[in-house]
Amino acid sequence: MAALLPRLRRLVRQGPSDAPGPVVDLLGRVGLAGYGIVHLLVGWLAVQIALGTPIGNADVQGAVASVASTRFGEVALVVAVVCLVAFALWQLTAAVLGFRWVSGGERVRKRVGAVSKAIAMLGLAAAAVAFLGGGRRSGNAGARAATADLLALPAGRLLVAGAAVVVLVIAVAMTYTGVRRTFMDDLDVRHLPEGVRHGIEILGAIGHVARALALGVVGVLLGTAALASDAARAGGLDAALRLLATTPLGVSVLIVVALGFAAFGLFCIADALTRRA
Repeated sequence: MAALLPRLRRLVRQGPSDAPGPVVDLLGRVGLAGYGIVHLLVGWLAVQIALGTPIGNADVQGAVASVASTRFGEVALVVAVVCLVAFALWQLTAAVLGFRWVSGGERVRKRVGAVSKAIAMLGLAAAAVAFLGGGRRSGNAGARAATADLLALPAGRLLVAGAAVVVLVIAVAMTYTGVRRTFMDDLDVRHLPEGVRHGIEILGAIGHVARALALGVVGVLLGTAALASDAARAGGLDAALRLLATTPLGVSVLIVVALGFAAFGLFCIADALTRRA
């Protein structure tokens, strides 16, 4: 480990980003763009739910299934797994050595955010691997199974309630990121025209807030499951979006959130082209 850190530090300082080398940088950017495509697909699936013609679950698993149904879908999933893991490695390196342009609490916050990005990427990679292995179940089923496992443990309700609090805290942090637009600090957009920079900023702000809203609903579902000690009340992203559709402004709210997910998908593609952290 003592010999590895100096080498990683040298690779980070020599490259255009905090990735440990040009190969990881390139693969990571492809993985981040793929992450954006997944969000575009989730947005499309959510619109179908709003219109009453659902063609799949509006979650990561539904998006993965959509990709797999194309002509070279399984090959694309294998490539995606490699690139997502590369981006996760990039973010873990950034969490240890990156964000040199900020200091103090801001650097700590960004490094924690990098770890959360790595976890999200590894989660998507795991979903793709599970699909390739034949484990094709919805995110709702996975969330309910995990909740049931927690409830079966001693102090299970407290554990599920704790998980709900963690999810809600992440949603609040994501809202902060979107409203304050701190994500722009991680991009190198100096060479872009002002209008393009502003467009990326707007897409990122809308996308972060939309994702935070959906994640907040997931947290509420977990909290409800904890209070009732009933895993069936938990759910993933698909359940959260369907719950939004039942509100008084259901269809309108769901379409707005779906467009927000699409905005985040487009932001991820711009992020992949300009990211330095």
